[in-house]
Amino acid sequence: MGHPMKVAIVDDEQDMRQSISQWLALSGFDTETYGSAEEALKSLSPDFQGVVVSDIKMPGMDGMQFLKRLMSVDSALPVIMITGHGDVPMAVEAMHVGAFDFLEKPFNPDKMTELAKKAANARRLTLDNRALRRELSDGGTGIMKKLIGASPVMERLREDILDLGQADGHVLIEGETGTGKTLVAHALHAVGAKAGKKFVLYSCAAHDEDAVASRLFGPSADGGPIPLLEEARGGTLVLEDIEALSHTLQARLLTWMNDQGTPAETRIVAICNLQEQGKTCEDALRPDLFYRLAAMKITLPPLRQRGEDILMLFQRFAEQYADEYGCDAPEVSAQEAAQLLQAPWPGNIRQLVNIAERAVLQSRRGAGTIASLLMADNEAAADFTVTTEGKPLKEYVEAFERMLIDNTMRRHRGSIVNVMEELCLPRRTLNEKMAKYGLQRSDYL
Repeated sequence: MGHPMKVAIVDDEQDMRQSISQWLALSGFDTETYGSAEEALKSLSPDFQGVVVSDIKMPGMDGMQFLKRLMSVDSALPVIMITGHGDVPMAVEAMHVGAFDFLEKPFNPDKMTELAKKAANARRLTLDNRALRRELSDGGTGIMKKLIGASPVMERLREDILDLGQADGHVLIEGETGTGKTLVAHALHAVGAKAGKKFVLYSCAAHDEDAVASRLFGPSADGGPIPLLEEARGGTLVLEDIEALSHTLQARLLTWMNDQGTPAETRIVAICNLQEQGKTCEDALRPDLFYRLAAMKITLPPLRQRGEDILMLFQRFAEQYADEYGCDAPEVSAQEAAQLLQAPWPGNIRQLVNIAERAVLQSRRGAGTIASLLMADNEAAADFTVTTEGKPLKEYVEAFERMLIDNTMRRHRGSIVNVMEELCLPRRTLNEKMAKYGLQRSDYL
């Protein structure tokens, strides 16, 4: 970041604002001054290219309220608080809320510059890291974009993939069947340093022990297939159904991993796909292999824990199948939305994809309901017992509201006026709800 770092100076006293501004400008900063917190909030976005210096005692919105609002906008934004004599306890409270540091009046201008430089360096690191993560998220042929969902568990999953993708160690991916473990393995490779290298996928459950041993370890001197551990050299080898390996083969794999040293030339991504209730990956693997792999572990959330993502995914898949079959996607009623949210989803995303396709097909014939499809699916999977936790009514309402706005925006191709008319919403309310649910007009144009 070659341009000067900005400092937003917020103080109701004009002389103080100008004094701080002039001093920091001489120190190489690009300063902006505001006479109130309310005025400053209009200009401070989540990726503000700078830091904030604010007085604590101000009329209207005071410094503490201002700080809390800033932390809700961007919790990593450095804020330096200026306190009067005797306000130190309040400044300490501000540090607990998230302030970067504080200065007590009268303060030494050199101390102000020193703090501003420290805050600016911290801000640069934050913004550089965010830029890198955005670049990684958009990389790998857009595979990260296939991890659809706005729920907190999906946000954490994407963060985990970006973190572990940049690391060198082996990874264990676990989760229920149909949650997208292989897609996550692809994403880990796509965002990592080995993205341009070999990506080899193999199911350990597809063959008997001798065939798996031969395919993984060789030999290949007789002109047979190159062993997978050699074929994937320098890249990523994904072993699906790692729990199907015998303890003998698990020991051979561990020996090979240990012989690679650190950092590993070839990364192993092991996918554990246990479907037996009450049994974990730790139960199925040798302890030494499990702990070697589980040092970097990703656990995929089941669909039933992803809240409004269920409606978002259903709508996305239904629209894809509607395009494929040349018909309209079925409208989802409030009752059907609640049923989708409450379903146990033993087959997770794979089951949801099937339900969406069948819903499109039966809608094309003008027959059936989503409820009947769910009932038939769950009766077929009656031996798969899932305990589901209840959700507050507010979550159901918000999930349906998001789906309704999303559907309407898609149908009108981003025409705000048409959406306002259909949903009987004033412009400001629609804007607030779209911001709340992470919906952007540009996605519908």
